[in-house]
Amino acid sequence: MARLISQSDWATPMIVAVSLGVLISLFNPAFLSTFNIQVLLEAVSINVLIALSQMVIIAIGQMNLSVGALGGLAAVIFAGLMEVFGLPPIVAGALALGVGLAGGFLNGLLIGLTGISAFVITLATLSIFKGLNLAITQAQPFYEIPDAVKHFGNATLFGPFPIIFVPAALIVVLLVVFFNRLPVGRWLLAVGGNAHSAELSGISTAKTVVIAHAISGFLAACAGVLLVARLQLGQPTIGDDWLIMSFAAPIIGGAILAGGHVSTVATVFGVLIVAQITQALVLFHIDPFFVQVVLGLMILAAVSVNQWRELRMQRAGQE
Repeated sequence: MARLISQSDWATPMIVAVSLGVLISLFNPAFLSTFNIQVLLEAVSINVLIALSQMVIIAIGQMNLSVGALGGLAAVIFAGLMEVFGLPPIVAGALALGVGLAGGFLNGLLIGLTGISAFVITLATLSIFKGLNLAITQAQPFYEIPDAVKHFGNATLFGPFPIIFVPAALIVVLLVVFFNRLPVGRWLLAVGGNAHSAELSGISTAKTVVIAHAISGFLAACAGVLLVARLQLGQPTIGDDWLIMSFAAPIIGGAILAGGHVSTVATVFGVLIVAQITQALVLFHIDPFFVQVVLGLMILAAVSVNQWRELRMQRAGQE
């Protein structure tokens, strides 16, 4: 068992996450308080969906700059449908998730049809989705969120475990199965590893790109909907600060930006590491904006480690 763990992609980020938690708690025992753990798990529940929405795209060797804009659009649609049209939360949520799925599908379709890089396409759709967001909200939040939604976003199941942790955990499990057991998950990794070889093996690159972006849009919308429940309002700025976080956690988790290798579980631990650092800054009364500096440094360090690991593997293969 110990050998299996040590050889897993998520072993290193898990050790870092646990060590970081122990270190912070030694300097400030309040870190392990019930309230702080609840706040930490609430942040992880949202951020893990944001990170996974980018991780799916990294798997095919692309990037999605519109993650935050699409998640934010789904969030305000969810809130707006409940406030303006009085739709039940389940119906409004389903439609908001459908918007995320459709937006992701549009990204993938445009990339597949035009052959233009995902960077350019998603940069353009970022502007489109954000523009739609502001057109719908007029830059004003939706405040009339049903009590049931507010309760779902802030209540706990038992102890410090928030209810919103449940859908996030379920999605993590589904993605683990998706990448490890389902052929379509293997297609994504194959395309990311070598698109030409994947085509020769009978895998449609264009179809795979559409599937990846559709999943990414759906996950971003899930994050947006859960964030509305947690914040208890439909804020038009939701998603504006997601981009760095969406890249940081998968990269810390060992994802290769060129594609072909990602780890869902390692990404979860990457999210936990970032969340712990953010909480530590609050507990030690350090300017929370400093977290952006820390995230940037962590991304540089993780990319450097991944690059070193890749070069080492190539040299080992040549010997």
